[in-house]
Formats: sequence, C-alpha cells, structure tokens
Amino acid sequence: MGKHVAALEQLSKKRSRLALLLTAVLLCVFGTFIVLIAFNKPLAGQLVKPGLSLGILLGITTFLTVWVITLIYVYWSNTYYDQAIVRIKEMRSHKE
Repeated sequence: MGKHVAALEQLSKKRSRLALLLTAVLLCVFGTFIVLIAFNKPLAGQLVKPGLSLGILLGITTFLTVWVITLIYVYWSNTYYDQAIVRIKEMRSHKE
C-alpha cells in the first residue's frame, strides 16, 4: 500500500470524525428544541421580553447553530481538506 493511500485513509477518518461531531452537536441542539416544544409548551411559551418567547428564541438559536456548523465544515473543507487532497494527488503523481 502506497503512502498516498494511507494518507487518503487518514484524511477520510478525520473527515468522518468531524462530520460525526458536527452531526452530534446539531442533533443535540435540534433535539432539545423539539423535546421542549413537544413536552413543555408552557416553558416554551414563557416570555423573555415582550413579544419574544423562549421557544422563538431557541428556534432562532437552532437556526443559527445550523449556519455555524455549516460554516465550520465549509471552512475546514476549504482550508484543510482540499489542500490535503492536493498533497495526496501530488504524492500519487510522484510515484507514477
């Protein structure tokens, strides 16, 4: 097995770990929001400020969390993953 194959497998593991971590964070945030709405409507309906309930605030937070998680993955992909793929391709082409 060549160095480029081992490097590709290692990169794949890193990408999978990051994807699982970000997915777990998203599921926790989204799951908490859904459980609150489903099982504790009075708490979700409590006003934080006039015209702003806790449920709406948590819904906005959930929405923003999705954007932040997406931005984290895109940043990681553009700065680390893409460069690693280029290095692996260079290792492969030097072998041939």
